[in-house]
Amino acid sequence: MSDTVPPARIRPLNARPLNTSGTLVLYWMTTARRLRWNFGLQRSVDLSLQLRKPLLILEALEVDYPWASDRLHRFVLDGMAANAREAASAGGAYHPYVEPEPGHGRGLIGALSAHACVVITDHYPAFFIPRITRAAAEKSSTRFEAVDSNGLLPLALHGRAFSSARSFRAFVQRELRPQLHSFPEERPLSRLRPSASFRGLPAEIRERWPAASATLLRRGASLAHLPIDHDVLPVPLHGGGDSATERLNGFLDESLPRYADGHNHPDDDCTTRLSPYLHFGHISAHEVFSALMSRERWTSRRLAPRGGGAREGWWGVGASANILLDQLVVWRELAFNGCEWIEDYFRAETLPAWALETLRDHADDERPRYEFEALDSAATKDEIWNAAQRQLVREGWFHGYLRMLWGKKILEWAPDPQTALNWMEALMNRYSLDGRDPVSWASFTWVLGRYDRPWPRRPVFGTVRAMSSASTRRKLRMKRFLETYGDTAAARRDPAEP
Repeated sequence: MSDTVPPARIRPLNARPLNTSGTLVLYWMTTARRLRWNFGLQRSVDLSLQLRKPLLILEALEVDYPWASDRLHRFVLDGMAANAREAASAGGAYHPYVEPEPGHGRGLIGALSAHACVVITDHYPAFFIPRITRAAAEKSSTRFEAVDSNGLLPLALHGRAFSSARSFRAFVQRELRPQLHSFPEERPLSRLRPSASFRGLPAEIRERWPAASATLLRRGASLAHLPIDHDVLPVPLHGGGDSATERLNGFLDESLPRYADGHNHPDDDCTTRLSPYLHFGHISAHEVFSALMSRERWTSRRLAPRGGGAREGWWGVGASANILLDQLVVWRELAFNGCEWIEDYFRAETLPAWALETLRDHADDERPRYEFEALDSAATKDEIWNAAQRQLVREGWFHGYLRMLWGKKILEWAPDPQTALNWMEALMNRYSLDGRDPVSWASFTWVLGRYDRPWPRRPVFGTVRAMSSASTRRKLRMKRFLETYGDTAAARRDPAEP
């Protein structure tokens, strides 16, 4: 049995050998929380077959991760319920563990790795994931690997941080062709042999870290007993792979034809809304790419010989698909590149020198001043900004174009660039289902000049690109959006409503 995962996606986290006397192969699912199109799971299946040992999939949910809330927990629990159903139907061994109190899960990975031939986990360059996976690997007595399922291009191939979308786009256009022949398997569990079935966890592990109950995983179950933020309520959007695929197909059926003309306009409501599913790993970029290109009846023969970083013409697809591919493959993977290759990627000091200089030059410019609490409660004098913030708080998501204006106004109102970044992080990461993600941090730093160029000088912004609510109102179709989320709508809304 040969390895089916490209070597560039596999990263040893320690130098220990395989433990051939172990009783299982452990896949610790952290950020690719899905059983399909998943290189980490695929690598685990490969090793299970090679070693003739059963595979155990562990998906765990802590309670003390930053910004833990009913909203984020519920979305992850939806995904765990979907994974439990799919694993059961595929004959895979799946252990969903939900920590009941801070620290209760400590020791679980170590206890399981003591029984494992090898531990496989997900490579993810942001949030607290690198820290916890490195720490677990250092303590493990067996081989520990992280596998990159983040995008179409392995992060290891990037080689450096890119400073602009155009330069990264040119890199994609040079390097992507071979990767199109190395997609993950849609259903890797289908290769498992029934004879290698898992016989259950040791009693001491099962009793100390029991599997989450079906009741807890069920939609609508109370989370009041968990020590998380109960003020940030769940939203109607369901997590999980099935919901993600349903959302993808609905977008392709209903919204893709008008995406090119309408994706920037809030009233048109034709964005994919896939970002929460991509963030939590309930759907992969490979699945989105495959479904989109199937609709386009596309083959790699339609790729242009050279791209040179141009936004149009290289893919050989229609206008809507071209814009979506630029978001999925260029901008999203550029965000991962930044988190992978820029040390302290969220510190203002790592911004381009020209941006830091111009923001310092304009630090004393007269500007509106707001305290953080006014932003959190959407109590500014800017109706469009307030509307975007209300959509974020109510729905756990807000419109893509307005995210740019939202960030630019925070930069205008904050006392200094680092505070602006901190405020964006605090608001987005608390309320949004797609926060705490490389795309989030790339978006925040783009507001301050990363991946951009100098523009005509403006007060406060200097030569960093400025945006205004007045020009946004002129350019965008947003009448219905403001009727729903604007200040007048908020005044009419029942104060008791969430």
